[in-house]
Amino acid sequence: MKKTILASAIAAATFSGAVMAQSTLSASELAAKMDSMPSVYGNIQYAIAHENIDGGDSELSHFDNGTTLGVKHDHEIAPGVTGFFKLELDGFGADEKDSDGANIDEAYIGVKGDSFGQVWVGSDDSLYESAIDQIVNFYEVGANAGGSYSTGEGDLVQYLSPSFGGLTLGAAIQINGDGESPGADKSYPYQLAAMYEVDALELAFAIDSNDNGDGNNENTYGLRAGYNLDSLSISAEYQTRKDVSDVFGVMGVYTLGANQFALSYEMVSDDTAAEDDYDIITLQALHNVSDHMYVYVEGYLQSNDEDSINEFFASGNTSPAGDERAIAAVGAVYYF
Repeated sequence: MKKTILASAIAAATFSGAVMAQSTLSASELAAKMDSMPSVYGNIQYAIAHENIDGGDSELSHFDNGTTLGVKHDHEIAPGVTGFFKLELDGFGADEKDSDGANIDEAYIGVKGDSFGQVWVGSDDSLYESAIDQIVNFYEVGANAGGSYSTGEGDLVQYLSPSFGGLTLGAAIQINGDGESPGADKSYPYQLAAMYEVDALELAFAIDSNDNGDGNNENTYGLRAGYNLDSLSISAEYQTRKDVSDVFGVMGVYTLGANQFALSYEMVSDDTAAEDDYDIITLQALHNVSDHMYVYVEGYLQSNDEDSINEFFASGNTSPAGDERAIAAVGAVYYF
């Protein structure tokens, strides 16, 4: 008997035995067993974008815009205490037949409880990013400014407190050991945050120590305020880091049935020797086709004080530097 046939026979016997065993379970036992299984989720994202440098070159690209596949699970350790984990992969290069494979985007384990909050360890969006940097993480394609903070998303130990009348406190530390790579030094950059929510109002303040040996360990300070109505949300954020930049942004998001419209403005004051200030305007129109699919159109315009936008086109084309950059993009996402 061929190995493949033998393997198929063994698998069929094993599966049929499992089915017979499951058939003896009551409906409640079967439901409990299903609830204990990990959840698998994911999405596939495609986008087409045209990018143009005023007075320079332009480029059209079709690309995977962040296709992900993940698994997550939680279970009760004790009454009021839950253990959880998450593993998410991205970088599939789903627009190509042959890609280099996926990378870990998020991977962590943790515990949470109503009395003490939650603590988790691994790779995840940092506390500062989640609390403050909203605009740069909102759009599908647009290359927005974002704040200047250097503590990464890996090797993190993060904590969030329970809500005290709407106030939540958080802390994170990144553990960089000297045994992780040749010539590496120990460093322990940290982040602190306070978030307050009451009715439709949101306020957040956060700090990143930037102690990662990049030559500038000046703290980054961020402040965000938001107000949410039934169909309209508005927010403003301010982030500053000495000798790097000051970033101010405002955004409004309006929902109308299955449609969403967003508009934002960002202004960046460059505190480096270049002193090249710039601003960014981004628009988005998004339509939810169904509970598992949406399509969108985005437009993006960046204007610099200097002719300093020399684009890093994937095609390798050399482009004269310009002071204005425009991106127009369309895309679709299927998620489950």
